[in-house]
Amino acid sequence: LFLLLFLFPAGDLESRAVPESFADLVEKLSPSVVNITSTTLEKKQPDFNPMVPRGSPFEDFFREFQDRNSPENGPRRRRGTALGSGFIISSDGFVVTNNHVIENADEIEIEMLDGTSLQATVYGRDEKTDIALLKVESDEPLPYVEFGDSTLARVGDWVLAIGNPLGQGFSVSAGIISARGRYLSGRYDDFIQTDAAINRGNSGGPLFDIKGKVIGVNTAILSPNGGSIGIGFSMSAAVVSNVVKQLKEFREIRRGWLGVRIQDITEDVAKALGLDTIKGALVTDVPEGPARKAGIKSGDIIVEFDQLLIENTRSLIKKVGDSPVGKKVNLKIIRDGVELIKSVELGLLKDEMASSGGRSNNKDKTLTVYGMTLSEITKEFKEKFDLADSFEGVLVAQVDQVSDAAIKGIQPGDIIIKVAQQEVLRPLDVQNEIDKIKKSGRSSVLLLIYRNGARRFVALALDNR
Repeated sequence: LFLLLFLFPAGDLESRAVPESFADLVEKLSPSVVNITSTTLEKKQPDFNPMVPRGSPFEDFFREFQDRNSPENGPRRRRGTALGSGFIISSDGFVVTNNHVIENADEIEIEMLDGTSLQATVYGRDEKTDIALLKVESDEPLPYVEFGDSTLARVGDWVLAIGNPLGQGFSVSAGIISARGRYLSGRYDDFIQTDAAINRGNSGGPLFDIKGKVIGVNTAILSPNGGSIGIGFSMSAAVVSNVVKQLKEFREIRRGWLGVRIQDITEDVAKALGLDTIKGALVTDVPEGPARKAGIKSGDIIVEFDQLLIENTRSLIKKVGDSPVGKKVNLKIIRDGVELIKSVELGLLKDEMASSGGRSNNKDKTLTVYGMTLSEITKEFKEKFDLADSFEGVLVAQVDQVSDAAIKGIQPGDIIIKVAQQEVLRPLDVQNEIDKIKKSGRSSVLLLIYRNGARRFVALALDNR
């Protein structure tokens, strides 16, 4: 379930009491908040689809019946609509919302508080943070709001949410910041948790602080029944403002790339390495890229990135991703108990390098899919592990430690035999089958895994937010 929320601090440090009223602030901010209606042309199968035996005399009769009731001898189509929220960030018509609000939409319309309706187009989007930037044209300058500094927001501060919950446009709710630094499933997540009431249709709306600045974009709620229970999540403005800036400039996201494979340091690993702390990111592999050029080696522990402390792998991934391409940064590493400083010029993170939904390279012989680096099974591998020549499948060569695949227990050396009950022979087969499942709208896919002579099914979560 996805939602919109706004957070409001209630005053200065000297005055944290409940405000007497939010009315003045609501009156000021509401003109910049919009309702969003996205329309999609969806396929609809014929309502009447009888099962008749192949070769039956009734087969031709029912086929003719379906043809008569299907336009152009194809499936009937209907218009599907989705409701969400958004907010205007410039007088010339840039609008921020959630990507899932407008994903795959044929038409997008925004409605303003005064009843004005405008057609919107997608200017850019970032699936990894679920942020989309829209553009509308207007003869008059549009009212807009600005991003605030979400890093200054404190747990307990008042916040305000304005949006379109359940289609009830321009609805306002207030609450406090319940927690900071939450993450759901994405690598670049930085959610503000709030108890401001948010529901379906709030998705994409802004989270305001007491000064009327946007400190987040409401994205999801935790709920057993589909309605608000006071646990909502808003992507922090620290993330969103950077995404929006890049979308306006490049119409795409350009994230920094360090070029290392890493894992968290557990207590056992720290003990084996003689470390006094479990903080940092342990380098497991250094493929061709910026880190290798800088002299980073497998076994190094990255403890600082650009003078920022690294708590774990997630901390490093986010800091690297937030850094501009081409930036020169210093890494503080620990190698064999000695601290070293290495200078690295960050590269560009491309789709095939990412952990979710990778693309083919090396003529489809290797591929990164949802955190799993996949490769074909070689004859040498079969001989080494005493597998029959007829054995087929796709080898898991590496697993991203912050991916759902790792959480579900998939390990390097595992062999994927089937994806959604379909046999796979090449890495690209795995990608194609997962793409089919994702397009069908399902949130997980079943993999049949072979390991050490045993097989088991694993349900892999898909990124369908």
